[in-house]
Amino acid sequence: MGGFRFIFIFILLLVLDGCNSSEEKKSLSTILPKNTLSKTENPRNISQEFKDYWFSGNAEITSYHLKQERYNEIREGTAVTIFVTEDFSPDAQVKTNQISEKNISVLKLNFTKNFNTGIYPYSIMNSIFSPISTTGHAIKLSNSVQEWCGQVYIQLNNKKEFEIQEHSYFEGEGDQKFILPKTWLEDELWNIIRINPEGLPTGDLKVIPSLEYIRFRHIEPKEHNAFANLKQGDSLTVYTLNYPDLQRQLKLFFKNNFPYEIEKWEELNGSVKNDTLRLLTTATKIKRMKLDYWNKNRNEYASLRDSLGLN
Repeated sequence: MGGFRFIFIFILLLVLDGCNSSEEKKSLSTILPKNTLSKTENPRNISQEFKDYWFSGNAEITSYHLKQERYNEIREGTAVTIFVTEDFSPDAQVKTNQISEKNISVLKLNFTKNFNTGIYPYSIMNSIFSPISTTGHAIKLSNSVQEWCGQVYIQLNNKKEFEIQEHSYFEGEGDQKFILPKTWLEDELWNIIRINPEGLPTGDLKVIPSLEYIRFRHIEPKEHNAFANLKQGDSLTVYTLNYPDLQRQLKLFFKNNFPYEIEKWEELNGSVKNDTLRLLTTATKIKRMKLDYWNKNRNEYASLRDSLGLN
């Protein structure tokens, strides 16, 4: 009996090891939450096709050729989206390695951008955690920006209301906290496309812009009036989101059929210093791969970056 218990614990530790756990283990993925849904959430029907794709033990990694507007000029760089499912604690709002009936499965997007502004580099990362089995808003968002002047960080937690905290090296921004009523989040749109694009909001909306945009523009987090529409083409559907007062437009181009891969996107923003200047940020797909990247951290796997066009 003692030997059996040792083997069981050893196997459990192997299952829980790694950067991401739930995609490695269907047995620990609680697709349907056991907790009661809030009034703003409805159960979502999860198809077998969805389960086969997203709970296969791999993440989906896509590299993009990035042309990023910054300081009124276009910068060449790369962007990467990493979509993956994982077990999540809705109370602590963190990835969990503990087996619990309270755990839920989320689709996580880690979204990175890297480009140079003259002599110094920018590194940006966004993380979005969205519930899979319900139609509720994203549970958690975060954004960090690092460059030679310093670093900034902003996080949104979906609790009774949206709780936001900011940390910045800029005077007047420092450490701040905000409470906002729940509404649509620009950052969650990416995950909604991948889970079920029929859930995308259209028409006149109240939307909190992306955390990256809020940090770049040094504006207070809050909702803005927006208008959104969907247009389906032969192979791609285009989701367009417009903010009239911000002079901001986001376009997401994704495949018409499951798994609704995002092939490219565009961002058009008004200039901070010149109201007539609007520069277009674009990203176009280089390569897409499905693999367990958390197990590919040895030097022998560095060539995979060449495959993704990132070197």
